[in-house]
Amino acid sequence: MNEAVKDGTQNVIDGKPVIYYDGYWIRYYAPPENTLPEKKALIDQMTKRAFHHTEEGINTPGRKLDRARAAWEAETDPARKRVNAAMLAGALFNRATDLFTTIVELGEMGVEISMDNELMKQCGECFKEALDLGKYVKHYSGEEGIDELWGEPFKAFTLPIATVYESRYMKVARAMRDIDGLAEKMEQVFGPLAGFAGIAARIRELAAAAKLEAETMKSDPVIFRVWPRFVAACEAVLDFQPALPAPVSERERREADEALRILCEGKRVIEYLAGARVPMPKTTAAYHRRCDAFRESIART
Repeated sequence: MNEAVKDGTQNVIDGKPVIYYDGYWIRYYAPPENTLPEKKALIDQMTKRAFHHTEEGINTPGRKLDRARAAWEAETDPARKRVNAAMLAGALFNRATDLFTTIVELGEMGVEISMDNELMKQCGECFKEALDLGKYVKHYSGEEGIDELWGEPFKAFTLPIATVYESRYMKVARAMRDIDGLAEKMEQVFGPLAGFAGIAARIRELAAAAKLEAETMKSDPVIFRVWPRFVAACEAVLDFQPALPAPVSERERREADEALRILCEGKRVIEYLAGARVPMPKTTAAYHRRCDAFRESIART
């Protein structure tokens, strides 16, 4: 039935307002008016979220922009220069939000600021350079960059809010698809293992709870039901202990321990996707390969 549904179609399912994108019904939030104060609120929210899901130490205050740029230009070691670039990107984002805050405050005092104003131009240039440097910024896991999340504040500055919301639904749908793909692989690999009866149900609940978490804004009161369910589902997978038949050989014990380790890695990747709400293709593909390698290794024994 979903194949006939067009992207952007809205509905109410089980009392929940939803919108359809890329095969998924996603919780719908009406975009606010496309005003400067609303843009500022959205940019602040997206900037805070970007820093929350990226590596530590790069949330450089905007007032330190010149110092961050000088350090980046002076560094010659490639590994250190990457971190300096990420710190510079953070400073540029914070300088842009500082400038945009000033623009909004001036507007509230009755001072009209056009897109050609020098403050607005500087703001846009800072956002754009921060976006260009985004390729050097890693997810806090350290496994890959997270360009789509890092680029959201720039989109909020340049695009109408309704368009930003639309792009959010598209990214959430792709993250949901990756969550389902991971859960399916985990169920296929670990469900049939001796002693792992019951893990499939826990994996399915984790995927369902993760998709609810991915679609829900933190400001929505429903988060008080969504978040506890998600945390409990993560803990259920983490706490799972296989009921191995006695007597247990050393090989069976090693395989069970390795299965639990890889299972918990999958739980973490699903957590990353649910939190970032954007696809993480490198991390997702790497986990699929780990599962395949494990399945091949136990098939040879």
